[in-house]
Amino acid sequence: MIAVCARAPGRVNLIGEHTDYNDGFVMPIAIDLATTVDGAASGDRRLTIVSDAMNDARVFDLDALPDGPTGDWSDYVRGVIVELERDGCSFVGARLHVTNDVPLGAGLSSSASLEIASGLAMTALAGQIVDRIALALAAQRAENRQVGARTGIMDQFVSANARAGEALVLDTRSLAAQYVAIPSEVRVVVCNTMVKHSLASGEYNDRRAACERGVAAIAARFPGVRALRDATMEQLDAVRAGIDDSTYRRCRHVISEDARVLAAAETLREKNLFEFGALMYASHESLRDDYEVSCEELDAMVTLARDVEGCYGARMTGGGFGGCTVNLVRADAAQRFIASIRAAYANATGIAPDVFATGAAGGADVREVASA
Repeated sequence: MIAVCARAPGRVNLIGEHTDYNDGFVMPIAIDLATTVDGAASGDRRLTIVSDAMNDARVFDLDALPDGPTGDWSDYVRGVIVELERDGCSFVGARLHVTNDVPLGAGLSSSASLEIASGLAMTALAGQIVDRIALALAAQRAENRQVGARTGIMDQFVSANARAGEALVLDTRSLAAQYVAIPSEVRVVVCNTMVKHSLASGEYNDRRAACERGVAAIAARFPGVRALRDATMEQLDAVRAGIDDSTYRRCRHVISEDARVLAAAETLREKNLFEFGALMYASHESLRDDYEVSCEELDAMVTLARDVEGCYGARMTGGGFGGCTVNLVRADAAQRFIASIRAAYANATGIAPDVFATGAAGGADVREVASA
């Protein structure tokens, strides 16, 4: 019986927030933190999942896996197995031991990294090879159908397909991927506010519903529009009288954010870091004012970053209502930036933040570690 070790990174999104479920564009990188799944074949049809982070274990019969959300942490692992089986994979009984250094609930895709690592471990134990895009799609379906979160493809795709030293520019409709080098003279610094407001999940679904209302209104007048990535600001303005102000602003954020991602990709290729930073600040302002998914702590972290020498740009990253900001910082100023932000944020809020620099990490991998 074989044993394997699968590792899948978390991610931070440089720019392109709340665009992926609107068929739009995103620019994430994988980070240096990851979920690791050590797996060993069990010789029977039982699946045992042990999680260090949850200090808990679950046991399933592979021939009778639940289908659909149960509200348990194991849905992320069980769900990706169910979805891969729908794609034609056959699995063997296994014991999976999950360890994780991606902070939970921080908006750094701990769930996607768990899904990808689990899928890689289980397919490797079964001697099956799954295309990385197919794996990402199965993991997204697991989050949608088996967990009940209506997420887009970004998190799973970058965890499975990231390249070291490069940002991923992803068209979430076609899944066409381009890679842009991160200049050596900058570092990406992640600042965790250490807060997560409870309204996040319900508000997330409300934002999706607003986008869908906006698309319906635009498509009624401009039939070629299938999603907000197809729409222009001129088309949105043309239907403004027929939609409420909140829906208008939600749609304005998505349309303008897609444009910012494409512009950011060009500025990064040109190493125009000041312009890239300006786009990051504009993204945060749009998320704060139009999409209304920021919060006091995120806004404070971005404001503090603006005042630190060597910071090109800062913005909230992830779903919002807490979690992290992402900052593009001159490499020789990164450690000073980290120290300054830690002190200033703690002084302003009374909360000690988790602040760390990260490179653009490579995507998930799996290897055999023992055989018997």
